[in-house]
Amino acid sequence: QVQLVESGGGLVQAGGSLRLSCVVSGRTFSSLSMGWFRQAPGKEREFVAAIRRSGGITYYAESVKGRFTISRDNAKNAVYLQMNSLKPEDTAVYYCAAEESGSSGYILRRLYEYDYWGQGTQVTVSS
Repeated sequence: QVQLVESGGGLVQAGGSLRLSCVVSGRTFSSLSMGWFRQAPGKEREFVAAIRRSGGITYYAESVKGRFTISRDNAKNAVYLQMNSLKPEDTAVYYCAAEESGSSGYILRRLYEYDYWGQGTQVTVSS
């Protein structure tokens, strides 16, 4: 059984930082590409960042580029999202997701490309 467990969310003032973590069990982590998505109240879930299984290629939504950094530690079965210069519009539930097919055709920005999801962690940025 695959489990993704996020942590690190919380309340932070605008301009502050948070680091989200997602630990994966039940699969060989190094064979998974990983992504972060977020969903604000009344909005659809949207792509934030992704990292390929090799770790060498990363992708970011335009809204977070230059502020957020995705990374992974295969030895710890974990993926991270370092979030700096946070804005009130970053307020959302953040979800970790795993993709295991390794398809080269996947761009890792679409929800349907992912096979497994965590339960989410709340991030609230106050102005």
